[in-house]
Amino acid sequence: MNKSFPNNTRVIYILEALVFSYIITGLLLLLISFLMLKLELSGAVISGFINFTYIASAFTGGFFIGKKTAQKKFIWGLIVGIFYFVILMIVSLMMNRVGPLPLGNLFTVFIITGLSGMLGGMIS
Repeated sequence: MNKSFPNNTRVIYILEALVFSYIITGLLLLLISFLMLKLELSGAVISGFINFTYIASAFTGGFFIGKKTAQKKFIWGLIVGIFYFVILMIVSLMMNRVGPLPLGNLFTVFIITGLSGMLGGMIS
């Protein structure tokens, strides 16, 4: 099945996948904030929930674009995961007026979101 998509269709698919990913992110962060309000959660538990949010959001974006494309689904999922990370970091840098973000954590989140998006594309 050799389908070629026009470039504007690919951009629309990527944007749709990113919007879907950020909707999932918003819902999961809302759930985390509710749990923080009702329960006494430690920093490690909150950090784990945040990492789960990154994984679930990038995975669903990769899965979404994998369903839309016919070829190289894992690459499209990786692209969505990378764009998810880039937008997340741009927003974080705009909101963080204290100082630079730790590079080790940035690299970890980059790997998590990229691989989660790729896995979502592969499974779709």
